[in-house]
Amino acid sequence: MQLDEIAISRTIIEGFFRKLSSALELDVAIVGGGPSGLVAGYFLAKGGAKVALFERKLSVGGGMWGGGMLFNEIVIQEDARELLEELDVRTVASEAPGYYRADSVEAVTTIASKAVKAGMKVFNGISIEDVVVREDRISGLVINWSSIEMTGLHVDPLSIRSRFVIDATGHDTEVAAMIEKKTPGRLLTPSGHLEGEKFMAPEEAERMTVQNTREAYPGLFVSGMACNAAFGGPRMGPIFGGMLLSGRKAADLILQKTA
Repeated sequence: MQLDEIAISRTIIEGFFRKLSSALELDVAIVGGGPSGLVAGYFLAKGGAKVALFERKLSVGGGMWGGGMLFNEIVIQEDARELLEELDVRTVASEAPGYYRADSVEAVTTIASKAVKAGMKVFNGISIEDVVVREDRISGLVINWSSIEMTGLHVDPLSIRSRFVIDATGHDTEVAAMIEKKTPGRLLTPSGHLEGEKFMAPEEAERMTVQNTREAYPGLFVSGMACNAAFGGPRMGPIFGGMLLSGRKAADLILQKTA
């Protein structure tokens, strides 16, 4: 078979634009492809929601790839082990009781594959430039290529519509921060603004990551480290149980609203 460079190009273009066109109207848009975003996408797609994930970088996985200080092992606690096992990620008991480890590369690739096969669409290399708000409720995202953002070129973005949005952007809490900047910009936090992230405290952070997984603005949910940055809680360091459980909780909360 003689390969045709134009046929190759046409196949890529047609496939991508068919995928992008189908994602212009969603049930849930997830911003950020870290562990909580991937897990949320898996459970949302499995639950029948039309969901797409938008990631600024070329690869999904967030901080999970590097484990702790580039030692590519992740640590989880007992209450998150069942979740990884459901996702077919192997875990090994640590010598320290109650702790388990998993290979970070296996974890990222397996969870991402499970989420995509369940029906989640992934758009990498895309940044969120703004949000769409109608009647004091988030109703969509304004998107552009990350390369446009990085080079500072003046290129107008496009918009998508979504019934719900999950801010899974980690420490930066990018989507909630965009809303906070605009008028009136009042979040569903105690102060109405981002409460900010506190010093590292793993035990408290793991608990609060799940506890703070909730609606931060009408239609906008936070998951993962964005929860503690939004509602005020410490960072947890290189342990990922709370991140994974947060993603599942965010999906459950949204599925309850769409039932």
